[in-house]
Amino acid sequence: MAVVAVGLLLVRSAEASDSSVELLIVEPAQIVLHGASRQQVLVTAQDRDGRLIDVTREAEFFVDDTAIANVASAKVQGVHDGATALSVRFGGRDARVPVRVQGVAEISPVHFVNDIVPILSKLGCNSGGCHGKASGQNGFKLSVFGFDPEADHSAILKEGRGRRIQPSNPERSLILLKPTAQVPHGGGRRMTVDSPDHQLMLQWVRQGMPLGRDDAPRIVALRASPIERVLGLQSSQQILATAEFSDGSLRDVTAAAAYTSNSGIAAEVDTHGLVRTGRVPGEAAITVQYMGQVAAVRVLVPRPTTTLTKTTEWPANNDVDRLVWAKLQKMQIEPSGLVDDATFLRRLSLDTIGTLPKPDEVRVFLADTRADKRRRAIDVVLARDEYADYWTLQWADVLLLNRDKLGDRGAFEFHRWLREQFARNRPYNEWVRELIVASGRSDEHGPVNFYRAVRTPEQLAEAVSQAFLGVRVQCAQCHHHPFEKWSQSDFYGMAGFFNGLERKPVRATAETKVELVYHAGYRETRMPLTDVLVPTRALGVADAVSIGHDPRVHLADWLTAPSNPWFARLVANRLWKHFLGRGLVEPEDDLRSTNPATNEPLLDWLAQQVVENRYDLKAVMRLILNSRAYQLTADPNDTNRDDEQNFSHHYVRRIPAEVLLDAISEVTGSPELFPGRPRGTRAIELWDNRLPSYFLDTFGRSERTSPCECGRSGEPTMAQALHLMNAPEVSAKIAHATGRVARLLRASPPIADAALIEELTLVTLGRLPTEKERNVGEGLFANTARRDATEDYLWTLLNSYDFLFVR
Repeated sequence: MAVVAVGLLLVRSAEASDSSVELLIVEPAQIVLHGASRQQVLVTAQDRDGRLIDVTREAEFFVDDTAIANVASAKVQGVHDGATALSVRFGGRDARVPVRVQGVAEISPVHFVNDIVPILSKLGCNSGGCHGKASGQNGFKLSVFGFDPEADHSAILKEGRGRRIQPSNPERSLILLKPTAQVPHGGGRRMTVDSPDHQLMLQWVRQGMPLGRDDAPRIVALRASPIERVLGLQSSQQILATAEFSDGSLRDVTAAAAYTSNSGIAAEVDTHGLVRTGRVPGEAAITVQYMGQVAAVRVLVPRPTTTLTKTTEWPANNDVDRLVWAKLQKMQIEPSGLVDDATFLRRLSLDTIGTLPKPDEVRVFLADTRADKRRRAIDVVLARDEYADYWTLQWADVLLLNRDKLGDRGAFEFHRWLREQFARNRPYNEWVRELIVASGRSDEHGPVNFYRAVRTPEQLAEAVSQAFLGVRVQCAQCHHHPFEKWSQSDFYGMAGFFNGLERKPVRATAETKVELVYHAGYRETRMPLTDVLVPTRALGVADAVSIGHDPRVHLADWLTAPSNPWFARLVANRLWKHFLGRGLVEPEDDLRSTNPATNEPLLDWLAQQVVENRYDLKAVMRLILNSRAYQLTADPNDTNRDDEQNFSHHYVRRIPAEVLLDAISEVTGSPELFPGRPRGTRAIELWDNRLPSYFLDTFGRSERTSPCECGRSGEPTMAQALHLMNAPEVSAKIAHATGRVARLLRASPPIADAALIEELTLVTLGRLPTEKERNVGEGLFANTARRDATEDYLWTLLNSYDFLFVR
């Protein structure tokens, strides 16, 4: 949006005093008023230090000709057709904005869709908790979020024998009496009699409750200003919301829009769009909604000004660090120090290949004095065979590789194909494309099993959008998405790509289900509610696909194209979350304008690296793993102790279920025996997620029922702690006759107690024992039989925090 500025360039927002103002900004840069409409004015001051502060409520306003327009509470309203100017004054600075008023004498028709439905949405009348729920409320039902305005218009005018409207006495209409609480209302008072919303609804009733002209301009975009603002503690910021319509006109909808904050602790927002910060530093995304369009305002609340080490003194290994450091500087947070070598190697191994480093590997790495030894270790780990096993496991969750749905042969073939992609390090866009266009027998061509795990066009529209785009379109199947721009037309346009999929049984037995999966060609898609034909088209794309061939080819081209706004961005965010413990966007597969990344420049850069490296995921992993941001210690400092989203220190995570079971087996030297699998099979290698295992279920393996990683639980529970302490299976592994303890005790010559303590600590925790751990071990060996002492010490390590978590 254009602005009027007097002084210097805008930089950021915080606190300012009248005497220090160097710049005054007024938005919008020019005001055009139609009829009796109002325009919210936003005024920002910049002080000598480049800080910004919203002074909308403190500034003085003057209109040159009050016969043309007047101003009150930073809102300009037309009085008579003509031109004048608005003067704004604050801190010794002045700014002027031209004002043009037209159509005051005209009676502007109230449009139900453009004017009334937004009020019902803002007041919450059509929300899922009120009249928008499936059964309605007290006999009055509206479409949820106003997705069906014609039905809503009929419900207000005709249902209930038309009792909600009194044309002969508009003021006594129930549609006005109830929300103003002039008569009992279960929802309480939602507006006041003197509010602009009430006046507009009353005007609509007086005009005869029109639905509105079909050719009336429709909204095409919503803008919110400022896009981002840095605020101090206990400060405020007014939001300016502007709607753009299909005829090119702009309308101030600040008073009509609905506002929500995703973090009320950092910043809350009222119904007028006024943001207020509290006493706690943090970040918040303010969602602005109007007529099915959404916009977002990002609010940053840094710690109170403190003395930080200059960013030039924070070492940076690559651009990842420079982008992370820039955000930390903005939030007045200093990063923690670098993690020690042993913890780094353990973290690297568990994160990248789901495998503990062996004692000899730890000793060699600790003894290595080369400056680039971490870079070398990263290259070695990425080349290990376990890489393919572990990343197949990650993606099997997302792609719903579930034996219950696919049968033994289908699940096996899907897993084998998926592992081959990671073993070859095949470019991500290539194997995704092969999966999207897959056809053939389920026992011969692995990727077709994706279309057996997810079967209906509607479910496939949801699964593909979420798994490969990070776009959650489920809501749009029934109504306009409440937090995004997606409509039912968008949803069913996406579903159309899969409308011609056929699955024919080839062979079926009690153990094996085999199907031939193919696309029979383009088929028309109808929206169930309206029976309207919807052209098949990709999300956000206006052009429909051509009729006559498998439309999935078109989908695959669009999906994997470098210009796709979500494809590379989502996989970059997935990788970042996997290695850093938290996505730049959370949840990681919910990329939308109202859920912005905590570091947008970093996510943009990572997505760019995905494309520039030709979708080589290992190349992007190297960038992340080699960054100092990844290699920070988990120990916080005074400035970042409460930071949970800026990556100023490492975020500790519990080891995933399969990795943990493998780690216990490795440490004890007693492999887990899986039914029907060769001895020595590791949990991360399993293709069957339904294989019975109380341990894996207790520690949260995914059931693979949703196209995301959300089915996997990483939260520690009491059941997990009790299982590790008391499970006979774990004790049996420790005491196994051919296990690690038995082998160490049979060594010749005998291993000294101190060496036993060191070896067990190295294999379990990936580091040398601390003084406290040595004292515990020595105490056990001094007072207990040697075998019992060795087993007890290993049991203690397996139940320790440092074993169960990635630090």
